[in-house]
Amino acid sequence: MNPVTLKTPNKKLSDALSLSRLKNASIFGALSDSGIQFLLDQGKLHTFEKDDEIFAYGDKGNSFYVVLEGELDFYKQHDSKKRLTRTIYFGEAIGFVSMIALHQRVGSLVAVKSGILVEVSSDVFSDFHDRHPFDFGILLMNLARDMGRTIRELSNALVENDVAINKKSLK
Repeated sequence: MNPVTLKTPNKKLSDALSLSRLKNASIFGALSDSGIQFLLDQGKLHTFEKDDEIFAYGDKGNSFYVVLEGELDFYKQHDSKKRLTRTIYFGEAIGFVSMIALHQRVGSLVAVKSGILVEVSSDVFSDFHDRHPFDFGILLMNLARDMGRTIRELSNALVENDVAINKKSLK
């Protein structure tokens, strides 16, 4: 994964960062132009190539990522098992749960094809709250919706595979 410098004009990057395009992303939906621009300017932009590992199991979870272009696979790890649990596409976020829960990454994120993402650290997230409070509320709602969709997909998979969760294990 490579940091992006915005000083070098690049058509692919300019297209990926178009505010009109980003407003169609589930995470950025209904945010103001200035709110989206703040996240792009204060966050870290990265390019990645196919098979790049964005983060690994056990890495510090002090940020989340939004896919601006490309496709990423998330492999959840538990004990000695590792399983592909979801693919992340344009406009979707990954890593938010680790950041909010203050825990390490519970899996690895690998690029399926090349692309661009923005990394939003916990510090940038906090600054966004202070400087764009209305947009912050919308962003939280968008992130919660994204998590809700993921939970629904995972719970559907539990039903399809006849798996029950022991509530005592959740405590």
